[in-house]
Amino acid sequence: MKRRALFCVPALLILGGCVSSHVLVGTPRAPISPDQVKIYMHPPAKYEEIALLDTSSRGSFAFTAQGKTDKVIERLKVEAAKLGANGVLLEGIGDREAGAIGTGVGSASFSGGSATSVGFGSAAAVYQKTGNGMAIFVAQN
Repeated sequence: MKRRALFCVPALLILGGCVSSHVLVGTPRAPISPDQVKIYMHPPAKYEEIALLDTSSRGSFAFTAQGKTDKVIERLKVEAAKLGANGVLLEGIGDREAGAIGTGVGSASFSGGSATSVGFGSAAAVYQKTGNGMAIFVAQN
């Protein structure tokens, strides 16, 4: 039983480290270059569904909303290309709170059997962009 628990922890850490994932809903094809993947805001006339995609800007060095969005689009293209999809039907891009950065100052004192503490601080939420879409294959006529 302990061996299984020891195996599961590294597996969860590895899976938790992924920034992109997919769920197959069709048949994948041979991988292609991400440069060949086109983003679609509206469904093309005829296409084949390959996989549901999910990614985020986590771990990127982008600071602006546009930079984080660009990273999400890039990662969607890379994940689609691995599956041989030449398109991504974009379903949405949003924000997800990823933590907070804060500062604070405080002090405490103890005298005669009683304690007193005083503190103040501030925190700012840190957000990452998330994106999802459908990896698709569009036949080139």
